[in-house]
Amino acid sequence: MTTHVIVGRGATASKTALLLAADGERVRMVSRTGGGPDHPLVERIAADATDTDRLTGLAEDADTLFTTAAPAYHRWPQDFPALSASLLSAVRRTGAAYVMLGNLYAYGPVGGPLTPDLPLVATGPKGRARARVWEEAAASGVRVTEVRAAQFYGAGAFSVFSLMVQGQVLGGRPALVPQPLDVPHSYSAIGDTARTLIAASRTEEAYGRAWHAPTSTLPVRELATRLATLAGAPEPRMAEMTEREISLLALTEPFWAEMHEVLVKPGHPFVVDYSETEKALGVAATAVDDVLGEVV
Repeated sequence: MTTHVIVGRGATASKTALLLAADGERVRMVSRTGGGPDHPLVERIAADATDTDRLTGLAEDADTLFTTAAPAYHRWPQDFPALSASLLSAVRRTGAAYVMLGNLYAYGPVGGPLTPDLPLVATGPKGRARARVWEEAAASGVRVTEVRAAQFYGAGAFSVFSLMVQGQVLGGRPALVPQPLDVPHSYSAIGDTARTLIAASRTEEAYGRAWHAPTSTLPVRELATRLATLAGAPEPRMAEMTEREISLLALTEPFWAEMHEVLVKPGHPFVVDYSETEKALGVAATAVDDVLGEVV
């Protein structure tokens, strides 16, 4: 029976595990808390992924090591090096294929649609941290690929939309959002991202390069309005956060201090091109209302 290790326990990790298990494949989910979905083919293991010897032992017979893990948002520059080095060492020792979940920060500001062949020229600390993780893995000689997702939405998502819009809309409360309300923005569904990770792992041509998870592109106000319509909630009341408001929040919570680096330039669309993923890996974006319907 095919065996995989997934490092991480969030929504994407859990969905990936369930999809693999549905195909009759065994999964070990590794996280500090030992969390994950309840399925007879999914083994949940409490372990620290920076413990290389322990991780290597867990991956010894694995065909693929997937990682969806990331340190605390404000600790990426400090903590990503140890995590990524441990993961890479475990892959080297075991010979497992390596499939990474990344994001789009490493590109830095881009004037047009984001394609996976763009150079990783980000200069901010989080963008550079993400770029180094991929660059070191790509240069290591292991079989590695990376799936880069946009802002998540849908059931189980942990993102600006899920934290600052979704609950407010469903509860009929005002939503204050740190992005332009009426400018197109790309979003990745959890399920589509998990399917892309699996498709990349099973496609030999996928290794040695990065891929974009499928996205749906629409303004956040429209996304919120469609959610409200599906839920029978009032029309969303939304406002864009100012730089001053973000700076004041940063005095009380480290997360907000990190937002300045990754905010989209006002008035500029944020559009992800995933056409290569659809063509080569056969994964397309799920209809927006279907993704939001799972939330409702």
